[in-house]
Amino acid sequence: MMNQIDRRTFIRRTVQAAIAAAAGGLPALDLLSLPAQAAQAPPLAVRKGQDIPLLVRETISALGGIQNFVKPGEVVVVKPNIGWDRTVELAANTHPGVVKTLVQLCLEAGAKQVRIFDRTCNDERRCYTQSGIRSSMESIRSERVSLEYMDRRAYKELTIKGGQAFDRWEFYMPVIEADSLINVPIAKHHSISQLTLGMKNLMGVIGGNRGRLHHNIAESLSDIASVIHSDLTVVDATRILKANGPQGGRLQDVRVLDTLIASPDIVAADAYATTLFGLSPEQVPTVVAAARRGLGVMDLKQVRMV
Repeated sequence: MMNQIDRRTFIRRTVQAAIAAAAGGLPALDLLSLPAQAAQAPPLAVRKGQDIPLLVRETISALGGIQNFVKPGEVVVVKPNIGWDRTVELAANTHPGVVKTLVQLCLEAGAKQVRIFDRTCNDERRCYTQSGIRSSMESIRSERVSLEYMDRRAYKELTIKGGQAFDRWEFYMPVIEADSLINVPIAKHHSISQLTLGMKNLMGVIGGNRGRLHHNIAESLSDIASVIHSDLTVVDATRILKANGPQGGRLQDVRVLDTLIASPDIVAADAYATTLFGLSPEQVPTVVAAARRGLGVMDLKQVRMV
């Protein structure tokens, strides 16, 4: 079975070859003719603490350090949820302190460039500012860090081999082509998908009419996750939105947990996050669908707590 880095390299080269073939009028390559990603016992780190920089560093250290996911000279995408024109305390977006510390870790690991972006639901300028993400990125003061608005010209339609909801969709190529993807969702309620976690956060790097995905959300998110491989998923549960998600807007719907969850297995990370809402992984269709399709491990008895 391919390890994570080899698998990402294979995907990237396959995508590039597919695009080149399509440009030359040749049959496009099918993506995802890959073995299942799920390891037998993926590591899962869960930590609690009120000091967010320390919390992030301790959680990543438990997984062996950021060097297991970022190598010197690599281009890294850090993908938080920045989708909503909401302030930090309303728990609609990933905490800027979590994002900032992860970006700093990537720089310390020698990343050539760290790119941060999201396809927002509200006005992107207001979302980036109100969420606190803009000020947190600017405070790093590094030319290797770029908080970007997504480029409409950078989407490509790709084949999803074995897709259950769709067989083709538009994907944001800077994510596909990056050397490493760190997926940083906030854990919160969602009116359609029940919860929005790591897999749901990937909707922020696809194009097209995303509303169509909600008609069969579990299989749709699995289709997306089968194309976009997260090298590391870090679930921000420093405060969670218990109701009226994904946008929220009421402080009474927010619960402070001071918790961070991290794993290279997106399904395992999402599975554990369901328990913060008094649920089991088996009660959340998106987690069940992804595990059934071999995208990760849902059974928390089969993960390795570190």
